[in-house]
Amino acid sequence: MNQPILKYSNEIRSAVLIVHGEKAHSYYFGKDAYENMIKNSKYTSNKELLTIPGAVHTDLYDNVDVIPFDKIQKFFKENGVI
Repeated sequence: MNQPILKYSNEIRSAVLIVHGEKAHSYYFGKDAYENMIKNSKYTSNKELLTIPGAVHTDLYDNVDVIPFDKIQKFFKENGVI
């Protein structure tokens, strides 16, 4: 990637929940995106990286035994999304 797509992510004011499987091949990108989003940001209280232990990318599509619905709902409620 040669585009600075994360350059201004620390200016996002809206609530952001990044849900990622620990064993997903793209997990590094989720972690990097989160770190860039909170680095030097005034808007960190409504940002969260939720790592699902042992999960791969496709586990989060429809594996209801792995998807943490309770944590997702809690985040949405706490941040006025629902």
